[in-house]
Order: sequence, then C-alpha cells, then structure tokens
Amino acid sequence: MEEWLYDLRMTDSNFGADRLQLLETYVRIVEAGSLSAAAVQLGATQPTVSRRLQALERALGVRLLQRSTHAMGLTEDGQRCYERALELLGAWQTLEGEVRGASRQPTGMLRVVAPHAFGQEQFIEPLAQYLRQYPEMRVEWLLHDRLPDFIGENIDCAIRVGEVADPSVVAIKLGDVPRFVACAPALLHGRPLPQHPQELADLPWLALHMFYREEVQLTHRHTGEQARVEIAPRLSTDGLRALANAMKLGLGVGIASSWALTEDLATGDLVHLVPEWKAEPLPVYLIYVPSRLQPARLRTFIDIMKTYLPAELQASQGAASVEIR
Repeated sequence: MEEWLYDLRMTDSNFGADRLQLLETYVRIVEAGSLSAAAVQLGATQPTVSRRLQALERALGVRLLQRSTHAMGLTEDGQRCYERALELLGAWQTLEGEVRGASRQPTGMLRVVAPHAFGQEQFIEPLAQYLRQYPEMRVEWLLHDRLPDFIGENIDCAIRVGEVADPSVVAIKLGDVPRFVACAPALLHGRPLPQHPQELADLPWLALHMFYREEVQLTHRHTGEQARVEIAPRLSTDGLRALANAMKLGLGVGIASSWALTEDLATGDLVHLVPEWKAEPLPVYLIYVPSRLQPARLRTFIDIMKTYLPAELQASQGAASVEIR
C-alpha cells in the first residue's frame, strides 16, 4: 500500500492535479459521502472531482470506491488508501505549519458528537468560541448519547458523559459534573424535607437509566458514609431534560446534574433533598481515535474545549489526559 501512495505517477497530461490534491479530493469524497457533496465543499464541479478520483485510481492501479445509483462504499484498497492519505495529508499540514509559522489557522470541516443536553446548552459557548477563533472552520455538531463509530461515521471526536470503557480510543477528561437529589415540593405533601437517604425509599422515583435504574448510592459530604436505596422507577428515560421536566411536574424524585436543576431550585419549582448527601459526580470526556498525526482542526478544538469549559467542569479541572487501551 505504501508503494502506491509514495509513487503516484500522473499519466493524464491534460489533467494537472498534483498528488496531494488528488489525495485531498479523495479524502473529501469519503468524508462527504458523495462526489457532488465533495465538489460543493471543495468549490469545484462534480466532473472535476470525478476526474481527480479517476486519475488517483489510475495512478494507484486499483479501484477505490464501489459506486451505484443509490450508494457509495469503499473497497478494501480504498479503506487502506483513505487511512494512509489522512496520515500523509496530516504530515504535510504539520510541515506547512512548521515552515509557515504557528499562526496558520485550520480550515475545513470538524464533525463532533455531543450528548443531547450538554450539546444544546453547556458546550455551545466553547463551540462558539472555536468558530470565532477559527473563522475558516466549519463544524457539524451531532447530538446523540451513544458512542459513535468514529471511522464509519467520519467523526473527529465525541464528548461523552460517563465512564469510557472502549480500549481503542483516547479519552481526555474535561472534569466532573456534580449531581444531587431533588423533587417538586408537592410530592412531599407537606412533609419535612428528607435528611437521610433511607427516607427516600418510600417516595416515587424517576430514573435516568444510563446512570441509575433500580438502585441509587449516595455519599455523605463530610463523613464519607455511603447509603444505598433500592428504587422502582415510575418513569425511566435517557433524556436529562425529560427527567427534569417530569420532576417539576411532581411525578417523582430524581438525580440529575446540578447545572440542569439550578434554575428550578432558585424558583422553588424543585427542592434539594438530603442536602448533606451527594450522588457520585459524572466524568466528562473528550474522545477521539488515536493517530500518529493529529489534524490541526482537532488539536485546536481540544485546546478550546479545555480552556472554555462550563463553570461546573472548571471547578473539577486538573485531571490528566488518559489514553485507554
């Protein structure tokens, strides 16, 4: 494979694309998902993009893409070419940056997966800062809570709330999100606020099932004592906002991130239960697939995310980056 990429011989004298341009066009086709979309991103015509692809396939002597009227997929050679092309283009970008100076700004498209609640609220300001600081960058900001297929979906990085068990990714810890127990005042029917976790056992519960389902564990803030409470949730959801709204409507007790409940606590729509006890904070990571060469668009995004953290995460900064293998 390496021989192909280091020995591109242009055989079409009427087509003056250089080797790096061919590789860049090919990478853009793969990441955009079609020749027409790649042409729009490159500011070229579709016939031009098609000719560059054909020139690259002729130079390498292999077919890179399987195309039909409805879909486009990579051949085995095409997948290897894509991976090595990313490395070569990254090396060239690094060389350009070193020769021309560190002031050169990244350009292109960054694709990021963020969890729904955090992605719509807490991380919008860091995202805006990134786009302001690097005006030639564009970002596709995808909101879902599952860990993506980085290669298959062409994702540069993901923000993840909760522990990361995948040994194939690099996980940079951004901080921890505090959580506590709350409910609507009406749910207590005039009873005093519970002070010990065992007083919560006979109340109706709501569950955020990614983090707790049938049991909750709380820790005393000062003594470190731990208490477990078995629950039978009336409602179980994977949406933080759905949980918070159900809590406000008096459907049950819930445990949620502090930032999602602060406003409702201030207005009295929710009350903080067992205030001397806390749930385990949730770690927040920025995750990406390891590579020998990190693109400038990703490197600068990571720097911005670490610098302009939401207030809740700033308080817990200091955790080192970890590479999970």
